[in-house]
Order: sequence, then C-alpha cells, then structure tokens
Amino acid sequence: MLHITETLAIAEWELSESFMRASGPGGQNVNKVSTAVELRFEAERSPHLTPGVKARLKKLAGRRWTTEGALVLQVEDTRSQAQNREIARERLVELIRAALVTPKRRIATKPTLGSQRRRVAAKTQRGEVKALRGKVGDDE
Repeated sequence: MLHITETLAIAEWELSESFMRASGPGGQNVNKVSTAVELRFEAERSPHLTPGVKARLKKLAGRRWTTEGALVLQVEDTRSQAQNREIARERLVELIRAALVTPKRRIATKPTLGSQRRRVAAKTQRGEVKALRGKVGDDE
C-alpha cells in the first residue's frame, strides 16, 4: 500500500514498475545496470480516487498521462535503482496530494465606482494624447 493521506492509500495492484538503463553519464555502470525506473499508476481505473481528483490529476500530469488513463513517471536521477524507485513513489504521492486540493471558486464582484471613474478618465486622457499626434494642418 502506498499511503497518500491518513484516509487515502493506493493499492499495489494499481502500480507497476519497470526498470531500464538510464541515459547520461555513469561510465560502465550505465551500460550494465538497469537503474532507471518507470512507475505506472492506473489512475483511471483506481477505485480510491473520485472523478474530480482524477480530472485534476490528469491536468497536473500533462504529457505523463496516457490515452489509457495511466500516469507514467520516469526517474533516472540517481545511480541506485532503489533510490530512483523511492523518488518515483514520492513524486506520485506529491502529484496525488496536489490533485486532492480543490481550487477555491472565484466570486464575481462589481468594480467600485471609483475604479470605474479612474478607468474612464485614463481612457479619455489617453485619447487626447493620441488625438494630438495627428498632422498639423493650416487653420485659415
């Protein structure tokens, strides 16, 4: 079980991990050892997440969200497979915790009378400045 909060935990069957060789520097180690981890979370099929959380998670995941509804995280930060595995799980927990927060609804308000007057006055002044930019004509 992967614990997200006190009340929410993700079952192990929802997660799958695969290991592959990491790119970048590392000498001979990078060519021999599969240290990079790809953590796959079947978010769309998860019974533990509400539809609203799934929608926010999809938005937060961006390109990491697959067409099948899975969230794929790839980590190749360290040379240790165990550390990369832990980092991937921590990132998944952070993403889900961020998706659990419901955004506050915006309450529409009317602009104040003073702000309306200031806006109109600024527009009038700007219009006068632009009107003075015209060609100078012979007024006879």
